[in-house]
Amino acid sequence: MTVIVARTDTPESEAALSAGVAESRRRGEDLVVFNLDGVRLDPDDTVEGAPVSFEEPDPRDRDPVGSLLDTATRREASLIVIGLKRRSPTGKLLFGSMAQHVLLEANAPVLAVKAGAKPE
Repeated sequence: MTVIVARTDTPESEAALSAGVAESRRRGEDLVVFNLDGVRLDPDDTVEGAPVSFEEPDPRDRDPVGSLLDTATRREASLIVIGLKRRSPTGKLLFGSMAQHVLLEANAPVLAVKAGAKPE
């Protein structure tokens, strides 16, 4: 089984990554960082001292969240960890929400983490 962290270059994603590392250690499972924006943000194959593998959406794919969910299914994810940003109702209406898409469509449990949250 695998813990997958959805990541972009945001404080919310950094909080999600910390929570994902903690969960993968607690569960004794592999950690996969899925870089939603297709940019690998880490210089090596460890994050906070934990071994990690990286995946990115296919650059031709217009739906990176769909790629994330496909990866979660393929990797038999036990958990998907996402960063959560507060958005206004208008912002949600006009731009949609990647987090909402993941929460509604994922076949695995989803842990949503706010920026500044510290994993236990």
